[in-house]
Amino acid sequence: MIRIADVESGSIAEELELQIGTRVVRINGEKVRDGIDLTFLLADPVLTLETVDPAGERTIFEVEREPGESMGIVPAPDAVRECANECVFCFIDGNPQGVRDSLWIRDDDFRLSFTYGSYVTLTNLGPRGLSRLVEQRLSPLYVSVHATDPEVRVRLLKNERAGLIMDQLRYLTDHGLEVHTQIVLCPEWNDGAHLDRTVRELFELGEGIRTLSVVPVGLTRFNINRPVRPLTAEECRTAIDQLEGVREQAKRERGYGWAYAADELFLASGRELPADPYYDDSSLLENGVGAVRHFLNDLDAAIMDLPRRPEGSRIRILTGTSMAPLLRKRAGALSEATGVPVDVTAVINEFYGESVTVAGLLGGRDLLAAVPDPRPGDLVLIPAETLNQDDLFIDSLPFSEFRAALEPAEVRPAYEITEALRRV
Repeated sequence: MIRIADVESGSIAEELELQIGTRVVRINGEKVRDGIDLTFLLADPVLTLETVDPAGERTIFEVEREPGESMGIVPAPDAVRECANECVFCFIDGNPQGVRDSLWIRDDDFRLSFTYGSYVTLTNLGPRGLSRLVEQRLSPLYVSVHATDPEVRVRLLKNERAGLIMDQLRYLTDHGLEVHTQIVLCPEWNDGAHLDRTVRELFELGEGIRTLSVVPVGLTRFNINRPVRPLTAEECRTAIDQLEGVREQAKRERGYGWAYAADELFLASGRELPADPYYDDSSLLENGVGAVRHFLNDLDAAIMDLPRRPEGSRIRILTGTSMAPLLRKRAGALSEATGVPVDVTAVINEFYGESVTVAGLLGGRDLLAAVPDPRPGDLVLIPAETLNQDDLFIDSLPFSEFRAALEPAEVRPAYEITEALRRV
């Protein structure tokens, strides 16, 4: 069941005098298990609502409304369905003490996969759970496959149910659902011939498997070599090349590339990022496939339209070690456009360890240490993704403290460098 967190003004729920904290137990005789059920069951214009108010009083409401008219019920967030696996590469096992509380949540929730595009393993879903996905048409879903060989997947996830993945995917796609799949590539675990098999078997499941992305395993100083090691640059290049055969087949048969090496795989390989056509419709940007190419394209297109900065000032861009070389190539153009020096600093991640090179996982204290000499006129740009909605860095340092420590320099979080430089 769900609890009402809020009631929209002027809505049917307000007319019914539904209270915050009221539980919605059944709709048209069907149990309401969570927010997905609520949305699904409220689609009918004729409703019988069974509720229990905060005082424990049970009430049944009969409602008729125009198609599409909102009930005005705002549900409380669902409890997160937690992960039942003990993956050998689990990033949470690599968290240091002091990391933001939310980083300790082991979620493996199909509802988050459907609503936000997060990847799930399906190991905590039995036949009834899979039937629900089909019944409610929860598509597309995002599934972490890692390996289609049952023994390999069980070994990776340390869960006997992990070996059911091909049956689960076949059931979902046979019933018309679409699935985006992912492989976290671990050397000597699921690479080489195992990668070839996984790619082939996922493609052979048919067009219901919409995409496959391959991501290099991410390890910190707390879980590196326990028992998984990082990929070498050569292993990254080999994996990229292994995808080319199925990409060519997919282009011939389906009209798009289907299989994609994630940005991190290209950056770790030392190869140039591919051009836009590699990413087709860029549907996996939020999952780290093509996001760097998109970022660089926007930056290159907007550099020459930047406003001039005051004489004597300086722009200092802080980023992760994987992005720094790409931004340094553009520092000259940025300096020419703005009329001031531009310094790009590759920040070493001491919080997680040097093996973590992405900008979004930099701690506030590591960023702070990278600017030992703040001065008037400095504009310091930091990756906006290092902050959460509460303006906390991943190491729990408040942005307010960070900004105060860098006075008299000005600090701006930036999703896009050119947008941040245009702000007054």
